[in-house]
Amino acid sequence: MLGIWWVWVAFGLAVATLEVVVPGYVFVGFAIGAVLTGAAIGLGLPGGAWMAAAPLNAVVVFSVLSLIAWLSLRYGLGVRKGQTKRIRHDINED
Repeated sequence: MLGIWWVWVAFGLAVATLEVVVPGYVFVGFAIGAVLTGAAIGLGLPGGAWMAAAPLNAVVVFSVLSLIAWLSLRYGLGVRKGQTKRIRHDINED
């Protein structure tokens, strides 16, 4: 079942819908990875038949594509201002 292209695209759309509900950019890398995996299988890109033949291969490609998508979005969009709070002094030091 993981070798069918529309299953990956449907999973990507479901995860993208989950991304809308959950605050932050947590699941967007998974959504992009799933849609790209489905596109590779469906369009017959190099490696598409290899992924369709063995579902574990598709899961590995999905994992790698998701990681690349998440890291590139993290690098491209950056960390938002105020996302982390650094405490530089202790209130008990006075």
